[in-house]
Amino acid sequence: MTANPATSSTAHTLRIPGATLHYEVRGDGPLVVLVGAPMDATSFEPLADQLGTDHTVLTTDPRGINRSTLDDPEQDSTPQLRADDLSRLLAHLDAGPAAVLGSSGGAVSALALAQAHPEQVHTVVAHEPPLDDLLEDSEQLHAQTDDIIATYLAGDVTGAWAAFMEQAGIALPADAIEDMFGGERDPQQVTDERFWFAHELRATTRWRPDLSALRAASTRIVVGIGEESAGQLCDRTARALAAELDLEPEMFPGGHIGFVEQTEPFAARLRAVLHGG
Repeated sequence: MTANPATSSTAHTLRIPGATLHYEVRGDGPLVVLVGAPMDATSFEPLADQLGTDHTVLTTDPRGINRSTLDDPEQDSTPQLRADDLSRLLAHLDAGPAAVLGSSGGAVSALALAQAHPEQVHTVVAHEPPLDDLLEDSEQLHAQTDDIIATYLAGDVTGAWAAFMEQAGIALPADAIEDMFGGERDPQQVTDERFWFAHELRATTRWRPDLSALRAASTRIVVGIGEESAGQLCDRTARALAAELDLEPEMFPGGHIGFVEQTEPFAARLRAVLHGG
């Protein structure tokens, strides 16, 4: 158990076919699940601590990332598999229906969960899901993604990240990319990064939601966008999803990782959204 000023968390593992999932539970109250891909439970700790004062908060490392290990490390991570993992976690905890905040690839996981298991989820807040397939230039984006993956797997890490940031519409100078992704790095970070490029990025960005199923589901769908994400790729994909579902996007503080950049106001906005505000 890890203590902090706001809440305390307990860490657990769940054995499922082909994998062992790491998950953490903190707080007390209505259940909220915070999920990323490739972001792990650690990325959501500050937000989980904020929400844990009046919610039960479930966080997890997605399959193949950090402490959630695969029997076959070369197995691809698809939104469908990650949704099934979340479903198994909720069933194991005998909890739900839950509210789920998914960010980036985790938003795709959350949408896949609502699509496959709507009875387990009463609300999905899909924060900037990278659903490239919903855009008119999807073929070009898919080709760019294939090139980015090939660049990374060929050993050009900073080149792959530079191309990824350019595609995402996130402006970073070359020296900043070199500082972030060149030189000595944490081995686990490198392992997770390789898994994301090799086994997760393509399947996540090419997943196309069943829009009819999402419209018909009992689950309330909220599409979230960062106030500082205007013009970025995930701003475009989130707006495309909202338009397909005839929804008005909800704006959140910060950018693509606003829950890290501006945790307290992000938590306040999420609470308001979950309460229908």
